[in-house]
Amino acid sequence: MKPALRWMALVLLAFVALQLFFLGRIALMTAIDPESTTFQRSEAWRIAQERDRLRWRQQWVPYPQISDNLKRAVIASEDDGFVNHDGVDWDALERAWERNEKAIAQANRRAQLAPSRARPPKIVGGSTITQQLAKNLLLSGERSLLRKGQELVLTMLLEQTLSKERILEIYLNNVEWGEGVFGAEAAAQHYFRKPASRLTAYEAARLAVMLPQPKRFEKMPGSKYLAGRTATIAARMRAAELP
Repeated sequence: MKPALRWMALVLLAFVALQLFFLGRIALMTAIDPESTTFQRSEAWRIAQERDRLRWRQQWVPYPQISDNLKRAVIASEDDGFVNHDGVDWDALERAWERNEKAIAQANRRAQLAPSRARPPKIVGGSTITQQLAKNLLLSGERSLLRKGQELVLTMLLEQTLSKERILEIYLNNVEWGEGVFGAEAAAQHYFRKPASRLTAYEAARLAVMLPQPKRFEKMPGSKYLAGRTATIAARMRAAELP
């Protein structure tokens, strides 16, 4: 029993040490802007390997210099309860779980009827802006229950340590908006040739709609889905509450 208890104690100690490390990183972000995220570093490596050169656009801009249109559009599109929840929208997670179960069941039925035409189910997420930031900022892209659990812990640490305004500021300055395009300023310049502070409501809504699949929509600027969804988000923006 003693060796087993010793190993359990070491694992627990390592877990606590890791959380303290993450807490220290997050605490620094109250005053220091993060230079990069884990996701950005992995993307930089991938792009450099595939293209033999690094195409990269990113420029940090303070929260007041980001158009309120973009803040409202992103909240309306990605997390309409952002200012009110504690980092996790449990209702959204439950709805996503139910939709995914139905999608998987339908995909299995189609596979049984026509195996040659079977397609993987479309899985949707219920992640909040804070959860997305936790994942991209400090975690790898692997999908596992262990990583999801760590994401939830980091989400709570972010919410307890940083203000909602700071969380949104870091998110908007680091989120991906295309191949090697990160942050609101880079996205505004890349797609509209203007600073992030001058984005119109329609332009902001269009950028917000791109977020789930930015590299795909970068290559499909004429997408009917993109145009239709943009109009929907533009109509919702007035109801979006800012921190």
